[in-house]
Amino acid sequence: MVQKYQSPVRVHKYPFEMVMAAYERRFPTCPQIPVFLGSEILSESRSVDGSLHVLERSCKLNVDAPRLLKKIAGVEFVYFIQKNTLNWMERTLLIEAHNETFSNRVTVKETCSYSVHPENEDWTCFEQSASLDIKSFFGFENTVEKIAMKQYTANIKRGKEVIEYYLNELRAEGVAVIPRWRPPEKRILASPTLPRPAPLPESRAELEVLEPSSTEPTAPDDKLHADYIERYLGQLTPMQESGLIQLRRWLQETHKGKIPKDEHILRFLRARDFNMDKAREMLCQSLTWRKQYQVDYILEMWRPPSFLEEHYGGGWHFHDRDGRPLYILRLGQMDTKGLVKALGEEALLRHVLSINEEGQKRCEENTKIFGRPITSWTCLVDLEGLNMRHLWRPGVKALLRIIEVVEANYPETLGRLLIVRAPRVFPVLWTLVSPFINENTRQKFLIYSGSSYQGGGGLVDYIDKEMIPDFLGGECLCNVPEGGLVPKSLYQTEEELENPDHIRLWTETIYQSASIFKGAPHEIVLEILEGCSVITWDFDILKGDVVFNIFHSKLSPQTPRKDPAVLPPGGNNVQLIERSWVLGADYSMVESPLTCREGDSIQGSHITRWPGFYILQWKMKGPPSCTATALPRVDDMLATLQVSSHKCKVMYYTEGVDDESRIVSQWILAAQCEHHVFQPITEQLPHLQIVLRERAEEGSECNMSHTAKGLLTREEQCPPVTLEQLENSAAFPQKHLLL
Repeated sequence: MVQKYQSPVRVHKYPFEMVMAAYERRFPTCPQIPVFLGSEILSESRSVDGSLHVLERSCKLNVDAPRLLKKIAGVEFVYFIQKNTLNWMERTLLIEAHNETFSNRVTVKETCSYSVHPENEDWTCFEQSASLDIKSFFGFENTVEKIAMKQYTANIKRGKEVIEYYLNELRAEGVAVIPRWRPPEKRILASPTLPRPAPLPESRAELEVLEPSSTEPTAPDDKLHADYIERYLGQLTPMQESGLIQLRRWLQETHKGKIPKDEHILRFLRARDFNMDKAREMLCQSLTWRKQYQVDYILEMWRPPSFLEEHYGGGWHFHDRDGRPLYILRLGQMDTKGLVKALGEEALLRHVLSINEEGQKRCEENTKIFGRPITSWTCLVDLEGLNMRHLWRPGVKALLRIIEVVEANYPETLGRLLIVRAPRVFPVLWTLVSPFINENTRQKFLIYSGSSYQGGGGLVDYIDKEMIPDFLGGECLCNVPEGGLVPKSLYQTEEELENPDHIRLWTETIYQSASIFKGAPHEIVLEILEGCSVITWDFDILKGDVVFNIFHSKLSPQTPRKDPAVLPPGGNNVQLIERSWVLGADYSMVESPLTCREGDSIQGSHITRWPGFYILQWKMKGPPSCTATALPRVDDMLATLQVSSHKCKVMYYTEGVDDESRIVSQWILAAQCEHHVFQPITEQLPHLQIVLRERAEEGSECNMSHTAKGLLTREEQCPPVTLEQLENSAAFPQKHLLL
């Protein structure tokens, strides 16, 4: 593989002639570069008018390589051929070098150039590029490549330091100005050698030419400037600079759309450890995604609803000690389920993306304010109030999707994540979320439980005391919303969420909605291939009262049918149970019917006994049956008239899981603090014990046992228990599993 290097533009704030005089002092030897042992002139030629000077040298280098490798190679030193082409008329120097030693095994090529800065003729620009191609080297190709790159990068930045050293030496000797080359006919004083140094300047105007300017130069010809990189992007190694320049150049040559900013490109390089191919692939995918979903316009187009601004407990709050923008998220006080149901996954994701876009904008502003590169922000997450409600499965699934999108398109934007007041349920959430977070990002997490964030070693180490929010014991009034429950009146159906002006950021929607009519229940089927699998559901009754049933059948339902006799046009309603089927023969009920009232939120699970087809059914609740001697009540008669005049609506999400290792996790996510389905545990206890024992052997007994304990006792923050304590509990077989 060919290794390539491209330097940024480095600027010497001195005239070209002064820089050339300093450059010549590097030869024949240069004590400032220890590996450079000496040089010998092989050939030299000048043009008639003296404007062009071509010189060829042989340079002797001492490579810092293992002694054994030198003995195998049979050499102590390495020789390079260097050709310099100096053009006094155009004020340029072109340096071309290649290796003479092992040229049939290793190819090293280097090109350097000095030229006049396009915006200031009294400044000199320097650029450098190189390539290394190791064809074969006695089986030590990788070793030689690492040694060569290490040696080369170690001396790259020293080149400018050496030139600056000799420039200072010239000035100390009294050389202040070297006249520019002129054609012979215009010369007043001819000399075959370099022009004689002029005396030290006495006027202020002459001094201004010699003193380096404080004005920051811009990159010539849209090239990256070394001073610009240091000022706006931070300290980079030579190879990191080269990676940035090469990727930027590739985008300029191939990308037809808007070229991302340099700090944005740098983030993708850092996310892939400056692997050019991986960073380019990741960046191209992100650019395609941004174009497809118009993310570049999100700050202009996105206006969060008023209820989101009130119930989304997050906002920007000044900056941390390093100047990074500070974002505060009061996750423990947020109603994640209500936000998903009232806003929808797409709009919620869009809001999170707008936060990330705003964060990048604030980083640019802080870079200018503080005078140093700031490319990431700090996030302070308050988990006070976090409980099992936040582990609602569709909400966690939405969170994981958001993390996936942010990780793929906003890498290296998080500088530090401070988590405070983490409750005991946090390890469960962390277990679910952490696998989706990049390892580099996880290393930026700092977690404080209880009040450990206060005092030394806490928030004051990262945030000035005057800027710590008041709700965390600080002195600064924080205007970030607290969150709170989202009213169910704001919940929307899928149809209401699918507005024409929505930017679709999701390929699928978690929830589906259905209409239920008298005589026309809505049914869905899940095919289960293995016994002891898990079926989970979550649904909301948006209108009317509904009865929920689960049936099992060995027969495969036929093509879904819609009964036009009872189904008005436009209703989303499917029936699967054939009219000819007999209950108890062709299909059986596996759960007791559950009556659900309008406004109820139902979450539950069912552990299957047999493979086959499981049918989930929602049907309109009818009036209670009357005996022959009983007279119908007035309320029942009114209910009958009302039911026949309108439909019921339900919004639901279901999933079947065959993998046993995920069963306990399904119960965790199904456990909520609203209405639940209760199921006797005596029928499921053997399988539960097997799963818990297997998870305990894998090293997760504390978390799983703690979770099971919480489900059994309906305690959200119970102390951790061992598997033996759980199984030996006298109350365990008699209690019911909360699903």
